[in-house]
Amino acid sequence: MENFADVKYVLDSFLLVMMAILVMWMAAGFAMLEAGLTRTKNNVVILTKNIMLYSIACVMYYFIGYNLMYGDGNDFIGSGLMLSGIAYDDHSVMSDFFFQVVFVATASSVISGVVAERMKLWPFLLFVVVLSGVIYPIQGHWSWGGSELGGLLAGFSDFAGSTIVHSVGGWAALAGVLILGARKGKYSRDGKIRPIQGSSLPLATLGTFILWMGWFGFNGGSQLAMGSKGDIDAIALVIADTNMAAAAGAIIAAILTHIIYKKVDLTMVLNGALAGLVSVTAGPDNGMIAAFIVGTVGGAIVVFAVPFFDKLKIDDPVGALSVHLVAGIWGTLAVAIFNPEVTFLAQIKGIVVIGLFVFISSFIVWYILDKIMGLRVSEVEEYDGEDLHETGLEAYPEFSRQTK
Repeated sequence: MENFADVKYVLDSFLLVMMAILVMWMAAGFAMLEAGLTRTKNNVVILTKNIMLYSIACVMYYFIGYNLMYGDGNDFIGSGLMLSGIAYDDHSVMSDFFFQVVFVATASSVISGVVAERMKLWPFLLFVVVLSGVIYPIQGHWSWGGSELGGLLAGFSDFAGSTIVHSVGGWAALAGVLILGARKGKYSRDGKIRPIQGSSLPLATLGTFILWMGWFGFNGGSQLAMGSKGDIDAIALVIADTNMAAAAGAIIAAILTHIIYKKVDLTMVLNGALAGLVSVTAGPDNGMIAAFIVGTVGGAIVVFAVPFFDKLKIDDPVGALSVHLVAGIWGTLAVAIFNPEVTFLAQIKGIVVIGLFVFISSFIVWYILDKIMGLRVSEVEEYDGEDLHETGLEAYPEFSRQTK
């Protein structure tokens, strides 16, 4: 029996480590997607933000965040620093930390695209410090951390984080963009919407495929164990469901854009696949038919949510609010449709409690940062591009010289 326990310990820890490596690769996917969907003059800042936010999340979650989320404390917050007092009998604590920290970075990555092309670099990075060290871990403590906020979130089900990860990033981003405002020229005085095309659809497509692949680790690793036949079967189902939802989201986005606009919009197809992935993340263990339906609805939601935010003059260059916030809410609610053990009331409570906490706390932090150092670059810096003023570099200097 001792040998069996050792083997299970090894297998479960190995699962977390290898799946976390896949999820870490999603950081590259976000970087490529955002760089492709924004203008070349801002690409260096986009890339800088993505590598820095991942690094900051890793450091802050180790020193503070992990214990706030999983440490002993009370119903609201955990306690301790640097993994103190936390140990597991069935898997390595460091494998668990590594798997959890890449999820924190994912939530931060959502924000980067929403505020792109007009937010200063350092206020953004300081916000990531607070989000990854405090805001994300506190709400995570109420669910995955085990406290369930004194029973308020009892029955709430979010397998891999449609709400706990993706909508958290969406709510934080929404709070920031409401203070930040839209890019210059995005909306005319008479209310017309001016499309601002990105720099590279090949980069955006590459980023989407990288994210799609990384999501197998995101959802598959959330089974948290592979020490038995049942666990392996469950992991395989989760990964197959994840793939199905992404495919369904891409297909419905292509069909709908052709019907509505008479042309297939690749950016919508990419976001349709991502919306399918976000949607299924809350319940990727409910079977292929459920995954197909959830992914299809998620992909359709994006096609209508993107223009909806534009009508509200909420400028989201990459469509992340539609993908991660709106589709995340849908996916969390959908669990109650396909899992009879989960109720809509429990899911709505989780969405509302987590959403209010993240939005309000994020708004306060963004507001303070705006008053202290300002969130937005100047009009001149926005016109020239953030790259030259924030970094002194250009993403494609040789191309730039040829066009001057």
